[in-house]
Amino acid sequence: MRAFALCLAFMSSLAVLAGCTGGGAAGSSAALPSGDEVLKKSSAAMRTVKSAAFAIETEGRPPVPVRKADGRLTATGDGDGTVQVEVLGSLQELAFVLLGDTVHFKGPTGGYQKMTRQQLAAFYDPSAILDPAKGVPALLASSTKASTQAEETVGDVAAYRVAASLSKQALSAFVPGIDQGSDATLWVDKASGRLVKASLPLGQGENAGKVIVTLRDYDVPVQVTPPK
Repeated sequence: MRAFALCLAFMSSLAVLAGCTGGGAAGSSAALPSGDEVLKKSSAAMRTVKSAAFAIETEGRPPVPVRKADGRLTATGDGDGTVQVEVLGSLQELAFVLLGDTVHFKGPTGGYQKMTRQQLAAFYDPSAILDPAKGVPALLASSTKASTQAEETVGDVAAYRVAASLSKQALSAFVPGIDQGSDATLWVDKASGRLVKASLPLGQGENAGKVIVTLRDYDVPVQVTPPK
């Protein structure tokens, strides 16, 4: 049961990817495109994504169980990676493999266990992350108060930095039980329009912080195999 609980905590934290996802300043321009224009292009570009690698980090104590994660996902919902979740004040690492209708997960001790995709869907379906109808593309399309702030470099990618408000309703589709919206900062690849980074402030007071998500390796072939 403990491993199952860890798995559910991870799947909820994966959802943050859909509502989130800087670098050194590369300069600014009076001719920056509008925030709405940048996010509209990004929403369209994200609808064509076949796969991506992701990394999640947190600053402070945002009200999410994940503290760190790395992995790969496909538009069909397959994926693999590792995640650190906080359980009763201690960090636990979980390995996961999402493959077809089967979810493989491994807690701090013991081997891999299984659950069905249908069982997982009752809590959270990670295929929503890249789903054109309800994933990142829909979240970007529903953002409000978008404003392009500057041109910056994220890693080696020239990007627009955009401030935007994400509603509680839009985020709740991906983060079960979330009770607030977020004024996020998004970095969008100038050339491709794809989202490359997001900073999502969450929480209040002592339980406040940020979830920071980076996306990379778009459409690099991903072959997910069941664990041995």
